[in-house]
Amino acid sequence: MLPAQAGQLDRAAIEKNFPPPLVVGEKDAALPIWPILKQQAGAYEVFAYAFESVDLAPIPGFGGTPPDLLIALAPDGTFRDVKVITHREPVFLEGLGSEPLFAFVEQYAGLSAKQAIRVGRPNARAAGAAPQTTVDGISMATASTRVINQSILASALAVARGKLGFGAGNVGLTVRAKPDLYEPLSLPDLLARGWVKRLTVTNADATAAFKGTGTEASGDGPPDAILTDLYVAYLNAPTIGRNLLGQARFDALMRELGPDNHAVMVLSAGPVDAPENPVGERFVLGAVPDRLAIGQGGLIVGARDMAVERRDAGQAEGLPAGNWTILRIDQAAGFDPSAPWALTETIVRERGQILSEKIARTFSVETALPEDLFTRVKPEDGPSWTDPWRARAPELAALAVMLAVLVPVLARQRGLVADQRRFTAFRLAFLAVTLGFVGWYGQAQLSIVTLVGLVRAATATHDFTFLLYDPPSLVLWAFALAALVAWGRGTFCGWLCPFGALQEFVALLGRPLRIRQVTVPPGLDRALRHVKYVLLAGILVAAAVGSPLADSLSEAEPFKTAITLYFVRSWPFVAYAAGLLVLNLFVYKGFCRYLCPLGASLALLGQVRILDWIPRRAECGSPCQLCKVRCRYGAIAPSGRVDYAECFQCMDCVTIIHDPAQCVPQVLARKRQRRTTPRSVVVA
Repeated sequence: MLPAQAGQLDRAAIEKNFPPPLVVGEKDAALPIWPILKQQAGAYEVFAYAFESVDLAPIPGFGGTPPDLLIALAPDGTFRDVKVITHREPVFLEGLGSEPLFAFVEQYAGLSAKQAIRVGRPNARAAGAAPQTTVDGISMATASTRVINQSILASALAVARGKLGFGAGNVGLTVRAKPDLYEPLSLPDLLARGWVKRLTVTNADATAAFKGTGTEASGDGPPDAILTDLYVAYLNAPTIGRNLLGQARFDALMRELGPDNHAVMVLSAGPVDAPENPVGERFVLGAVPDRLAIGQGGLIVGARDMAVERRDAGQAEGLPAGNWTILRIDQAAGFDPSAPWALTETIVRERGQILSEKIARTFSVETALPEDLFTRVKPEDGPSWTDPWRARAPELAALAVMLAVLVPVLARQRGLVADQRRFTAFRLAFLAVTLGFVGWYGQAQLSIVTLVGLVRAATATHDFTFLLYDPPSLVLWAFALAALVAWGRGTFCGWLCPFGALQEFVALLGRPLRIRQVTVPPGLDRALRHVKYVLLAGILVAAAVGSPLADSLSEAEPFKTAITLYFVRSWPFVAYAAGLLVLNLFVYKGFCRYLCPLGASLALLGQVRILDWIPRRAECGSPCQLCKVRCRYGAIAPSGRVDYAECFQCMDCVTIIHDPAQCVPQVLARKRQRRTTPRSVVVA
């Protein structure tokens, strides 16, 4: 269903933009577009269809509102013209001025909506360093120009599908892979059925394609030497995805993908270091691939790397090792996996040395999957993010019960908390539920990755709906933020973090193994506690500037390895996560105290805490040091003051202070009372 029309141009305004000899026809009844007519051989033919981008693709920009562009699209999919009607992009309004933006959109004239148009570096086309499907970007306005580009392409795609007959899909229907249809197959079986495709380009193939260009001899080696060798697979179908990735990784991918979006794997088995390899070390995680494209029905479908782990191949027997990527196709692209689609690889060669000329040739492989792998359903009322809320209702109910049990236990300090034996049993049971249910089953481990997404949404897309696709995590985030106001960061870190729970259970092994905890010197301890804040700053700054370094730095968290992927990952990541658990045997929760960027963010946000909820006595710190000695987190100063930013709410000190048999001031007071109370005299 199209969004509500918000365009502002009437017929008079359209006629002003398309003066004679062009004629403006009647506005289309189905789409908010105007036919622009031109007389040819005594008859009027459609010269272009004019429309406003905000009517068809209202993508919010950095000013909080969508830019509005007037676009003229020819019947063959070529852009006749693009003009800016209105925008609120701060970088142009308050800095560069609107003229660079006007010049930017003029570059689309003559380009085709059938191709993937990307925003390149400033003056890339003028220098001959960019293909014809690239438009020059603008310095200091990279993200804004990408929003403009997305608005142009998305609205043009809607017109192409609805009016021009390109890539006509299942109108009003959603095509989904059948989730319960699974058959164990090997890679040779999948290849034989055509469910996994292979695109191999040899020197001979490239020579034939570049014949007559003067670059035929650019390839090294014999004619049958392989330049690129790609395996292509649509992963949503369980018979394909589960067999390639394994059950755990397939399930994790589907959760991350979200409903009605699509995932395509491209694995490069060709020469890893060859410059023609499109999925080599130079491929940028999370980017739109420059040399790979997915097309259907004459249109390029937008596909972006999902930035998932791709150092190892999947689990299918015989699947070769090599670099690989998983490309995400959003639901809005109208992609139909049950209809034929093609993956295209572009190979570019240069001719000349002084004023070099780039020459590109494409190589494609088509995939046609059988209809019986899919089902067509009419989308339920409401936005797509409501689907996971309905599907995970039982998990949400169980999580609500879990949180409802935790709050009164923590709030009533003279209840269960005051009984050390019963409280210890409750805490271990609750942490087991956190690890098993919240973590490994519900996959609701909160992560710094969410904050990275928020920063990127705030600085780039202004679209925060991605949060709604993971209901358990969103509920936990809401609870954790509310707990920050009341108690500080300890409620999540000490009770609801699955990896934190795993560390506590591993620490229990230290007793039978007779491993003694190491006491970190106070000066070194204070210095190490700052590391997590430095790491947090680096991650957020990298995310704000759009650097892929944010994803790399986020790997400081072992959560994806230990919780999300159940330790089924390449060995360096497994070794890192296991090493942190071993460290925990000697330095209790060393990762949480010194390295966790999520914990650092919660500690900073916890400064809004309104309660000093841990009871203290006048004797705490002087002369009594029992709570400080017992605190395994080092969150109690010699003065007895509690550092709430480092407190994990284990409640051990609360149990001590309410226990007359443990609290030293109470023990001493009881002894004094015994000495001063006169003994009763028995008279015969």
